[in-house]
Amino acid sequence: MSARSLPPFDPSDPLGIDDLLEPEDLAIRDTVRRWSADRVLPHIAEWYERGELPAIRDLARELGSLGVLGMTLDGYGCAGASAVQYGLACLELEAADSGIRSLVSVQGSLAMYAIHRYGSEELKERWLPGMAAGEIIGCFGLTEPDHGSDPAGMRTHARRDGSDWVLNGRKMWITNGSVAGVAVVWARTDEGIRGFAVPTDTPGFSAPEIRHKWSLRASVTSELVLDDVRLPADAVLPGVTGLRGPLSCLSHARYGIVWGAMGAARASFDSALEYARTREQFGRPIGGFQLTQAKLADMAVELHKGVLLAHHLGRRMDARRLRPEQVSFGKLNNVREAIEICRTARTILGANGISLEYPVMRHATNLESVLTYEGTVEMHQLVLGKALTGLDAFR
Repeated sequence: MSARSLPPFDPSDPLGIDDLLEPEDLAIRDTVRRWSADRVLPHIAEWYERGELPAIRDLARELGSLGVLGMTLDGYGCAGASAVQYGLACLELEAADSGIRSLVSVQGSLAMYAIHRYGSEELKERWLPGMAAGEIIGCFGLTEPDHGSDPAGMRTHARRDGSDWVLNGRKMWITNGSVAGVAVVWARTDEGIRGFAVPTDTPGFSAPEIRHKWSLRASVTSELVLDDVRLPADAVLPGVTGLRGPLSCLSHARYGIVWGAMGAARASFDSALEYARTREQFGRPIGGFQLTQAKLADMAVELHKGVLLAHHLGRRMDARRLRPEQVSFGKLNNVREAIEICRTARTILGANGISLEYPVMRHATNLESVLTYEGTVEMHQLVLGKALTGLDAFR
């Protein structure tokens, strides 16, 4: 093939990754991208500066109408989409803001996934259709004030009282908590760790919102307080006992982060590239200087390697061959590289890089939360270390 017959080089897709996607994949991606541009980008700097997500209920219903809530699940009003399609949606949502992707991820990959995989038919029918439509918002209560990376040490407990369950405890850093209609709460019982679908209007349940965050500011983050919360016997998720339940949910959510982090990185890279083309110093655009081009080249390499990695993991998930260690591989690499891309983009923008007129600093600070939630760097390193050596260094 001669050089003349080759397709032109596309700076937005330098490796031609779009060639790996089907028309339906591209249609879903473009739909979510347009929605994000219309409904999030015009307002996100203000929401972030105010530390609020005032339109969360409206946004949830709109996201439901797009089919991205519980996107990979089948039935109960869910879209039954592929893992790659869900990943593309996560990338586009996080290109707008990590808080928007977190809303979708917690709703679908944690709360809905737990009910869909481990809940009774009655629980599925009660909660999933409304959650898929965005009419009901869900949250996922695993992390506690003193137990983050070590969920086995949780103190929240549930005891039987006749045919009922009575829950007591606290959960911390819970996305969607104060606006949720149902909370999937994991608690210690005499039988082992169990999951419960807790209606948030149950007496004894409260979800005070966490304020004064410098990251994920356009996201609802809460504490969950359970004070003698009495639930009927059928509130328990009957399909699992032990940590295998919540950890499988986390693995599903981490997969979305592998894609989402590349959305934040892409938005920051695009902002730096445009700035480099137009910002003049010493009589010409700074993109014409060798050091700036070296930064842009390195950012582009890591960005599109990360997208390729996410795509590979998505194909493995669709083939039911994706292992948790491979998800750790993706989250560890892609979030770490996304933060570095944001930091490098900030240097290209100079002082303007810290302004909310540009998305770079917002994405960089958001990614500081993404770096540690759903598995810190250290935990994913140890997951991979154990897989590589066969030796458990956790304890």
